Amino acid sequence: MRNPIETIMGAVVLVVAAFFLVFAYNTADLKAVTGYPIQAVFLKVGGLVTGSDVRINGVKVGTVTGQTLDSDTYEAVVDMTISGDIHIPEDSRAAIVSDGLLGGKYVRLEPGQSATRLAANARLTHTQDFQSMEELVGEIIFLATQPAPGS
Repeated sequence: MRNPIETIMGAVVLVVAAFFLVFAYNTADLKAVTGYPIQAVFLKVGGLVTGSDVRINGVKVGTVTGQTLDSDTYEAVVDMTISGDIHIPEDSRAAIVSDGLLGGKYVRLEPGQSATRLAANARLTHTQDFQSMEELVGEIIFLATQPAPGS
């Protein structure tokens, strides 16, 4: 017959694991965003994945729902769902940015000034592509090695 202490410890471990999973699920904000679909066109998406956040001023307002390649222009088309209570001006800009040095990528929306709002299935064309850390360091090194004007 098994030792009752082993059975009790096994049950405690299972309860703690279940509690952790419930806590992680509730704090991860994995709920699907319901709202209207829009698209944005980028030359490169740099690691953006389906399920990434769409944010305005750091607040989540949507989710990336997919990515495709436009076969005519070879541009990346990012599909997003925006919360129904958020109305985005049609002259807004979209940028792919990193959530910290080692963080994941997300789409940052910068609202424009237009009174006209984006309709469902509209396409944002004012976009800024993702710039990797390697590209930024390369630009800094290039600029640092250029001779000063007038020398």
